[in-house]
Amino acid sequence: MPELQALIEKSETRICKAVFPNTTNHYDTLFGGTALQLMDEASFICATRFSRKRVVTVSTDKIDFTTPIPQGTIVELIARVDSVGKSSCVVKVDIFMEDMYSYQRDKAVTGFFTFVAVGFDKKPIAIIDK
Repeated sequence: MPELQALIEKSETRICKAVFPNTTNHYDTLFGGTALQLMDEASFICATRFSRKRVVTVSTDKIDFTTPIPQGTIVELIARVDSVGKSSCVVKVDIFMEDMYSYQRDKAVTGFFTFVAVGFDKKPIAIIDK
């Protein structure tokens, strides 16, 4: 079994998306609910790659929307395991926004998502085998 740090590094997940009009609000910025959906998806993939088990989202914590993300930008979500418990892990997700036509890149959103590994009976199990 690989060591914990190696599992964390190998499970880092990156997803890029373009911000199109169908994902924006009335201010022409990325709708917060869409950002949360993308973050939950990236963090789920990361937690699954980390544990290679069935995982479920049990909570989110402190989602900071620090910069509006305008229509016509590229976003990159980076999800990485932040901490590990017996049956759970916390995944930190950052959303970076990039201007499509320059090299400007800024962190816009950060959040933490907690996942629990579950067995076929939907009861918690060890997140990683030791």
